[in-house]
Amino acid sequence: MTEKEGLAAWLRLTLTPGIGGETQRKLLAAFGLPEAIFAAGRLATRAVVGERADQLFDFDPSDAVDRSIAWAEQPGQHILTLADSDYPQALLEIPDPPSLLYVRGDPALLHKRGLAIVGSRNATPQGQQTAETFARTLATKGLAVISGLALGIDAAAHRGALTTGGATIAVIGTGADRIYPSRNKELALAIAERGAIISEFPLGTPAIAANFPRRNRIISGLARGVLVVEAAPESGSLITARLAAEQGREVFAIPGSIHSPVARGCHKLIKQGAKLVETAQDILEELGSFADSSVVEQPVASRDESDVLKALGHDPCGLDDLVDRTGVSADRLLGELLTLELDGLIATLPGNRYQRLA
Repeated sequence: MTEKEGLAAWLRLTLTPGIGGETQRKLLAAFGLPEAIFAAGRLATRAVVGERADQLFDFDPSDAVDRSIAWAEQPGQHILTLADSDYPQALLEIPDPPSLLYVRGDPALLHKRGLAIVGSRNATPQGQQTAETFARTLATKGLAVISGLALGIDAAAHRGALTTGGATIAVIGTGADRIYPSRNKELALAIAERGAIISEFPLGTPAIAANFPRRNRIISGLARGVLVVEAAPESGSLITARLAAEQGREVFAIPGSIHSPVARGCHKLIKQGAKLVETAQDILEELGSFADSSVVEQPVASRDESDVLKALGHDPCGLDDLVDRTGVSADRLLGELLTLELDGLIATLPGNRYQRLA
């Protein structure tokens, strides 16, 4: 059987209605590769999965199979099966790995050590800035930043990784040939060009609410840990965190104001045992140190941030005093101060004051 014929058998198995992931895994465990499933015939497959096996022989998905193969023959587009050597090892460790992955971009990135960064679609500006800064710092340390391409925290995390030239992976809940939400079209195209977009859903699958919690197990499964930046107490981000814990991954959460509704989900996770995170170094220390020579280490601080450090001196300093010393607006200073804090170079003190640590 040729490689193309083998892929066609995988697609036939996964594109047949009524044959979900659990049924696919039972059949694969019983017969081996998909071509062996179809060669076994109706009666033999019925003995494994019951009458639902009839769908495999009564339904003809050949048009969808042909379209999928044609899609995968285009540059930068791939379909990985459980039997492929390029299939990510991390997903083989979870209880319910997808039988197929549709990939736009570089499939090699799926083998990098990664950290998932997730959070609210209705994130605050501060939350988005925090996610972007964490992603930027972690990407320079060689971690692939994994998220879900949603508005808010997800998009900020992807942007942060891209700004450093680091790796980012978007796991989506639609077909890989669709972009959702449409507001992230430019971001998605940048990820496809410089990172990877992956989906387990057939091409053409629209945005269906039930598919997004399902894709969350892939976000957490690909990662060594999940960082929740902002989240409501009942949200998809907490589903991702729960799945991460069940998969043996680390769970991190950033605390926020007790008055903020998007901080309550993070506080809930911390109460349940998630690791409270204040700087990117907290995550790196927990995951263990490693180097990726393919990523160029970024400077500890930009020139503007170095000027802020000099202006701080070594004594606690208030924001108004820093504005006077630097001539920089308060809004811009807050962004630079957040970056310096996440890099572990300064600390925030009570009374809206800051102190240099190095």
